[in-house]
Amino acid sequence: MLDSIEHLTPAQIVEELDKYIIGQKDAKRNVAIALRNRWRRMNADESIRRDIVPNNILMIGATGVGKTEIARRLAKIADAPFTKVEASKFTEVGYVGRDVESMVRDLVEQSVNMVKTKKKEEVKQKAAEAVEDIILDALIPPIQGGRATPGYSSTTEPNAMPDNDYELNERTREKFREKIRNGELEDRKIEIRIQQSAMPGMGVMGPGMDEASMMNIQEMISGMMPKKTKKRKVTIAEARKILLEEEASKLIDMDEVKEEAIFKAENSGVIFIDEIDKVASASSKGSGPDVSREGVQRDLLPIVEGSTVNTKYGVINTDHILFIAAGAFHVAKPSDLIPELQGRFPIRVELQSLTKDDFYQILKFPKNALTKQYVALLAAENVELSFADEALDEIANIAFEVNSEVENIGARRLHTVMSRLLNDILFDVPDKIGPNAHIMVNREMVLERLSDMVKNRDLSQYIL
Repeated sequence: MLDSIEHLTPAQIVEELDKYIIGQKDAKRNVAIALRNRWRRMNADESIRRDIVPNNILMIGATGVGKTEIARRLAKIADAPFTKVEASKFTEVGYVGRDVESMVRDLVEQSVNMVKTKKKEEVKQKAAEAVEDIILDALIPPIQGGRATPGYSSTTEPNAMPDNDYELNERTREKFREKIRNGELEDRKIEIRIQQSAMPGMGVMGPGMDEASMMNIQEMISGMMPKKTKKRKVTIAEARKILLEEEASKLIDMDEVKEEAIFKAENSGVIFIDEIDKVASASSKGSGPDVSREGVQRDLLPIVEGSTVNTKYGVINTDHILFIAAGAFHVAKPSDLIPELQGRFPIRVELQSLTKDDFYQILKFPKNALTKQYVALLAAENVELSFADEALDEIANIAFEVNSEVENIGARRLHTVMSRLLNDILFDVPDKIGPNAHIMVNREMVLERLSDMVKNRDLSQYIL
């Protein structure tokens, strides 16, 4: 059950997206409907549930207008596994390069990591207690049955350990346990045993062996070989981090994790295929690179239509994975994709180019706005940074002008402009600009530092 979106209506999903992405209302509405439909399908009558397929989305728009960000934020809202791939990185079956099934394996890997993280959080308290005992045993080894455990140093004969020594040991251990809990011994070094892989990395594939087969062989051999341990001398603070991960891993059932991860990937996974226009044939000659491009499309088709893919965690069915494809389509057109693939992306959304006002809002309102990122970076040095509204307006104006004059790279232009504006300040802190300083970025500062970007027509150095 996709509980994370149970109470989010399409309108509320758009509201969440609005916190991070400016404009593009049409795209947001369509992805919000697609996300809500996933929950609706999982709650539909069981007799028809398997037949309800997702409406995959094709986003058309220039670089930097928010295509990737919309898909990524959508996956976060749904707490769903998400992977982004570039269609231009794939090659037709039989050629050297990534095969299209690898994106499904990446999605499953992401899903397993999400489920493992969730499970580890559930057993965190129990794992922390086990780690505390291990650290305590390393500091003050316990006496069991009148005998000190290995490593315990005592002048008394081990078989004739008096009761009062045992009681003294227990009292000492309790005192040290309190010190460990209070963080008084964090810098003390102890010796711990940690597990390490018994199998070195295997990087050679035999002829005709695909990526999935290689991973399965590695997994099988790794499971057959005994786990090795090695001793390390680390501080208690470091030991706690290392051991917490190990102990939490021991407490979770990996079979359960795999089963849940496969279900999550199949029913809520999102695969974002960027640069889909790069594998579209702009001509109909049917030779040379166009044949290769069409070959990639034909390899993509069964994955998007619905097929089964072998992964090292098990077989996954792609019928209900949501595919979002995106491309600028400057040269090729969506109609240049093979008809079968076009039919698998029934929802088409055109994203608008960003205006000067959009740039201003991108700088000011999103939760992860660039201005807020720079404020946080300098706050780490105890330097207060603030931006006047007129400064933001001028930065937006310059970014818009440079995009118009040179090449439109959308919101990514703001990274270039902001970097040039603030690099000197970032370099001078903390040597020349000390703690507790306050820096106000006003319109005059923006014009002084960025005027050459507008005046100089040869702006190639600023193109990302």
